[in-house]
Amino acid sequence: MNKSKRIKILEILRENNPHPETELNFSSPFELLVAVTLSAQATDVSVNKATDKLFPVANTAQAIYALGVDGLKEYIKTIGLYNNKAINVIKACEILIEKYDGEVPENREALESLPGVGRKTANVVLNTAFGWPTIAIDTHIFRVANRTKFAMGKNVVDVEEKMLKVVPREFMVDVHHWFILHGRYTCIARKPRCGSCLIEELCEFKDKVYPE
Repeated sequence: MNKSKRIKILEILRENNPHPETELNFSSPFELLVAVTLSAQATDVSVNKATDKLFPVANTAQAIYALGVDGLKEYIKTIGLYNNKAINVIKACEILIEKYDGEVPENREALESLPGVGRKTANVVLNTAFGWPTIAIDTHIFRVANRTKFAMGKNVVDVEEKMLKVVPREFMVDVHHWFILHGRYTCIARKPRCGSCLIEELCEFKDKVYPE
């Protein structure tokens, strides 16, 4: 895929959704950090159902730490892998309290040092909470980038590096939201909805799917 085609794709996605946002509910960098940590191998809908009950009760590092692991589990037990997630969130809260006065650091290395926080989660927080031009590669972005031939790679790091090279800076802050939403609702895994795709004519996927 060439540069002009990539730019056209991004322009179309921007025109359709000028101000894309995450579908996770949050009102602070800390709430976003917790929500993204909980979202690993879980849907945003399931996370929102849990955090909509949790955050009114505890939405700071100090308040969630005070709940303890067992107390936190009561709020997130409907989410997959909730046992390990509760342990990680409580440990992360402890570190945030001890090292950063309970605030979320705007620093990649510091974020990735927190339990349960990997590169993808750090990228989401830096991008969505702090406006950094980072690209968090999840399964949706990985699929869309490879399927369309926009930025091909064998793993998420390859795709992230390629995206960072080929996406112009003016699109960088929003591109991962566009690709996530496109992968979640149009370019879905098993049967992509090519007939209703905004970028169908620019996509280089060879096995396009159309309703009979």
